[in-house]
Amino acid sequence: MKRQADRAGPAHQEFAIPAPAARARLAARLLAWYDRHRRDLPWRAPPGAKPDPYRVWLSEIMLQQTTVATVGPYFERFVARWPTVEALAAAETDEVLHAWQGLGYYARARNMLACAKAVAAGGRGFPEDEAGLRALPGIGPYTAAAIAAIAFDRPATAVDGNVERVMARLFAIDRPLPAAKPLLRAAAESLTPPRRPGDYAQAAMDLGATVCTPRRPDCGACPWRDACRARRAGIAESLPARAPRKKKPKRFGTVFWAVDGTGAVLLRRRPEKGLLGGMMEFPSTDWREAPWTDAAAVALAPVAADWSPLPATVHHVFTHFELELGLLAARFDGAPPAGMLPCPPDRFSDYALPTVMKKVAALARDWPGGG
Repeated sequence: MKRQADRAGPAHQEFAIPAPAARARLAARLLAWYDRHRRDLPWRAPPGAKPDPYRVWLSEIMLQQTTVATVGPYFERFVARWPTVEALAAAETDEVLHAWQGLGYYARARNMLACAKAVAAGGRGFPEDEAGLRALPGIGPYTAAAIAAIAFDRPATAVDGNVERVMARLFAIDRPLPAAKPLLRAAAESLTPPRRPGDYAQAAMDLGATVCTPRRPDCGACPWRDACRARRAGIAESLPARAPRKKKPKRFGTVFWAVDGTGAVLLRRRPEKGLLGGMMEFPSTDWREAPWTDAAAVALAPVAADWSPLPATVHHVFTHFELELGLLAARFDGAPPAGMLPCPPDRFSDYALPTVMKKVAALARDWPGGG
């Protein structure tokens, strides 16, 4: 047997890649299980039908950092509104961002639209191989492998969190994540079969999502229970191991709730690149590591006015940091500054406001001074 060594040292479990006959048996068992227990998902082609690459790609982009239950309704609305990649490519950015509201990680939506435009401009549809797919905006290694396998039945290995968990338990790989990722990928690649790789990729995901769950895995229902080393050792629920989480840094900012004579509130668009790129927001200071004093913030206000602090603070958690926003409110006269848009509060829903700005609106719109 070829052995995959853990180079971090002997304290962690090595795993042995099974012989070809054993790998074929494992794949056959999983595919047989999948044929009986596959999930009925709106983006999946019926058994025996050819998958639509557009639907596969759209679902994989939506499912990044998001659950299947959350994605389902969004996917249905997207394909009803934009049934083909060409239709999506013709959409405006604001339309797509507005339809995306609630899915978070808005860079995915911007990259998705850029990808649709690139595919439509090429006139040949989606590439069938991983290298061609990875050249498109917003498609990384996992997504390229998933599309290649599911849409085009290429022998590609898609390793998401579900698959990592299954591999960690099947081979009892106890090196903590994220250092274990190369080992888990090697394990997954060793089992990917040349026959029905698309069904196999979805089967591995389904197994992790429905049977080999993070807590209380249903080992009795698993087609790989006899081969699972973690089950035999009684450590399945403890895998995959994870390194201790680092505390997220905290950033601070001040938001300006600026109300004109009609009761409209100033909005502006964030830069296209960067966090929440291209989305609408209420004007604010930079988000920095030290809290802002009201005096320092007022010096950066979008308009000259009598600014008053509101007795409320907005807290929001992003992937890499926590954010705390203070609020300053004022009424002002005259035209809005260049690059800013006055919007009545009952029309906020016309724009793609990120969740953190919706929190601001919820706290500030009842300010006695207006809004």
